[in-house]
Formats: sequence, C-alpha cells, structure tokens
Amino acid sequence: MEEKEIKILLVEDLEEHVLIIRTVLERSRLRNRVFVASDGEAALDFLYNRGDYADEKKYPKPDIILLDLRLPKLDGIEVLEQIKQEEELKDIPVVVLTSSARDDDIIKTYEEGVKSYILKSAFIVQKRGKMEGLLDAIISLV
Repeated sequence: MEEKEIKILLVEDLEEHVLIIRTVLERSRLRNRVFVASDGEAALDFLYNRGDYADEKKYPKPDIILLDLRLPKLDGIEVLEQIKQEEELKDIPVVVLTSSARDDDIIKTYEEGVKSYILKSAFIVQKRGKMEGLLDAIISLV
C-alpha cells in the first residue's frame, strides 16, 4: 500500500528558514509536498484559493500548517484566528514554528487551538534533535 502524501503549508518569511525546514522534510521518512507562503496574506490566499492560488488542484488544502508568528502584512496570530474561525479550515492542524518565546504568544496560540509550539531558535541551532520532534509532531497530527 502506498503511503499517503502529506500536504504541508509552510508559512515563513525567512528564506534561510524555509530552506532548512524543506531539507528536514525532504530527508524525512514522510512522503510530503511543501507549499510556501511568505507572509500572512499569502497564507490566507492559499487557504481560500484566492489570487495567485486560485487553482485548487495546484494549491490543495493542506493536511497541516507550519506557521511562523512574526510575518509581514498579517501576523501569524491573525492568520491563526482566521483559520480557526472558518468552518472548512478550523480542523487543519497548526504547528507554530517561531522565534517568539513570549508567554502571551504561547498562551494565545494554544487558546486558538494549535497542536504544538516549537521555538525556531532551538530548532535551527539543534537541528538534529528538533527535526525529529517536528517530524513526530507532523506524523501524530496527520
């Protein structure tokens, strides 16, 4: 039986971090397809199939969202709030992958229903151990 392909929406504005996360996912045991949105507005356009992302076959609903909080145009908290208010999006698991260790960000995102909160600094510096943590989080959610 063929393993299901996991569709991942990575919402991240820093290209260096996109490359690291893509590398982690490419080397994983997961069969995955990663879509990248570089700001909050682009993430919502992708999820609602608007503008450049209008083609639903080319840009399908993701199985999981990896969301940075510090984003241009619309921050990750606002994106998360909109996702969780929308009937057709609210059940998509969201993993926050961010540099913010602020208690209010952590509390707010869990109140909004995120499944996991991973600090990017630890992930980037200690790639090996955190890679497995990220992959375990993804596997358990999809």
